[in-house]
Amino acid sequence: MIDFTNIEYLENGNQKQIQAFEVLTQNKILLNLAEFDPILVGTIPINIDIENSDLDIICYWKNKTDFIEKLNSLFGKENKFTITETLIDNKESIIVNFKIDGFEIEIFGQNIPTKNQNGYKHMLIEYKILQSKGEFFRLEIIKLKQNGYKTEPAFAFLLGLKGNPYLELLEYKI
Repeated sequence: MIDFTNIEYLENGNQKQIQAFEVLTQNKILLNLAEFDPILVGTIPINIDIENSDLDIICYWKNKTDFIEKLNSLFGKENKFTITETLIDNKESIIVNFKIDGFEIEIFGQNIPTKNQNGYKHMLIEYKILQSKGEFFRLEIIKLKQNGYKTEPAFAFLLGLKGNPYLELLEYKI
């Protein structure tokens, strides 16, 4: 199993993963977020990204105001910078988006340790499914995503899961 908490695995990945590694390290994005236990999640780490996939970074904040101030000071001058406060599953969530070196970056923060956040849990489950189902399944996920499906609904569709795909995937047994 890949240690997804350390992005070094990207160095030996596909072209987009290598580019992602370079952008994240050259711009010290994860290093600058270290106090928030950042983890790169989403489609790029598990090789199911499509052309417009972004780099999703989850963070754990203990003080929302400090987190927002840090994000503003680090990334506020970046291209297309936006910051949004919202409730997701009744949890206060901060979402920051910006563009750097050709990559859309989304930083998602909650007052939940990163390894306990659904974004990380979903990615681990999806990775295990991809390992067990093989290359044809991976390519089918990519096709669905290219046709407008979000990642979890694409997995749910191919696996025949009913109900809320985000919740069903968390319960899926491989």
